[in-house]
Amino acid sequence: MASIRELHQQLVKKERSAVEITQEALERIQALEPKLHSFLCVTAERALEQAGAVDAKIAAGEEIGLLAGIPVGIKDNLCTKGIPTTCASRILENFVPPYESTATQKLADAGAVMVGKTNLDEFAMGSSTENSAYQVTANPWDLSRVPGGSSGGSAAAVAAQECVVALGSDTGGSIRQPASFCGVVGMKPTYGLVSRYGLVAYASSLDQIGPFGNTVEDAAILLSAIAGYDPKDSTSLKVAIPNYAASFKPDFKPRGQLKIGIIKETFGEGLDSVVEQAVTKAVDQLQSLGAEIHIISCPTFRYGLPTYYIIAPSEASANLARYDGVKYGYRAPDADNLLSMYTRTRATGFGTEVKRRIMIGTYALSAGYYDAYYLKAQKVRTLIKRDFEKAFAAVDVLVCPTSPTTAFKAGEKTTDPLSMYLTDLMTIPVNLAGLPSLSLPCGFDDQGLPIGLQLIGNVLREDLLFQVAYAYEQSTTWHLRKPQIS
Repeated sequence: MASIRELHQQLVKKERSAVEITQEALERIQALEPKLHSFLCVTAERALEQAGAVDAKIAAGEEIGLLAGIPVGIKDNLCTKGIPTTCASRILENFVPPYESTATQKLADAGAVMVGKTNLDEFAMGSSTENSAYQVTANPWDLSRVPGGSSGGSAAAVAAQECVVALGSDTGGSIRQPASFCGVVGMKPTYGLVSRYGLVAYASSLDQIGPFGNTVEDAAILLSAIAGYDPKDSTSLKVAIPNYAASFKPDFKPRGQLKIGIIKETFGEGLDSVVEQAVTKAVDQLQSLGAEIHIISCPTFRYGLPTYYIIAPSEASANLARYDGVKYGYRAPDADNLLSMYTRTRATGFGTEVKRRIMIGTYALSAGYYDAYYLKAQKVRTLIKRDFEKAFAAVDVLVCPTSPTTAFKAGEKTTDPLSMYLTDLMTIPVNLAGLPSLSLPCGFDDQGLPIGLQLIGNVLREDLLFQVAYAYEQSTTWHLRKPQIS
């Protein structure tokens, strides 16, 4: 499937209609879904209706924006009015929101076509999309492997060209890690840049909505559409939103003006040698484009994982308390009193990983343990943020691998939660600091699996990350490779 800009040109020149483009996406979904399982819900009728509205505008001689008529996938933890939003959980199996999330409303206003809701780890808790209550999504590059998580459905759908772009959410790497595993571009914006209104909460101080695309420009166009202040979200930032794709350049001139820092703590033990080689070559390529390379130390980077797995479950235990069988969602049918209704509803409605994190979080917040765990984790979070601040006083962009490995086999880590958590080792500190970060393809291993390069920027420097990523992308051919699904 072509890029956003290419499809836009075809539409305005009337070479193709929005309905034709949408039908092509729906046909590809129908053909691939028996193998991929990227979508929990395909909204064909709504998609064709939205596409028809775009064609009517074109026929009437009205101007259309870049996203008008573009097929988009939406992670199923974003509320969509009249369309089921399950968070891949049994507890929300029959939930149909009466309102629209701000991010999806902005896409609808821009004329984008929602082709369906994508699969995820239940309540966005996981790194492989194996924790979904409904299905396990496959990696388009190797159907026996995972696409990453929790936004694995969105990443796989974009990689397999079932849609042009997609939305995901990122709490500890849930956009960037699957982007790395699936060989696409994924961006986690600055905390507060995109409204969280209508995003089903996992960990409220960490969650952020972001874009997936096959190219840097596609991801930039999508972010420009969904970013911006929203009075419905108290954490939303009142900042001007630039056109992120407006002034891309193929290199960094004058030479040496752009300073890129390699985080030394992200290399060494635990990092696959093939990943290290690919990232090192990518850094060499950035240097050849005119960047000045520095080695940067972020000593507290290694403490991101334990810090996250106290803060995130603590917030989750509070956020998920609302699913009690009373107000909405699933209710256990065989309860004979209020207490048994609560316990049976939550015991049968939540999956294993969700229950594990609720218990961890409840314990960390309990009397006698709050200071020892949660309060200490918040202090370490501050230290991690300060390390990044020191780093950005010396360089403009930080670089490291997105994930220590390429995509692993389905089932390989499901019985070892700690091993699964370690796959987010490189991405979690960014969320703790509220910074923007982007993953893009920088190579393949000997099994033909994609490798991701992670770029980390200072607060609200999405524009710089996109520029660096674009220059690298245009000087390589990694983004041109597509999975052959058989």
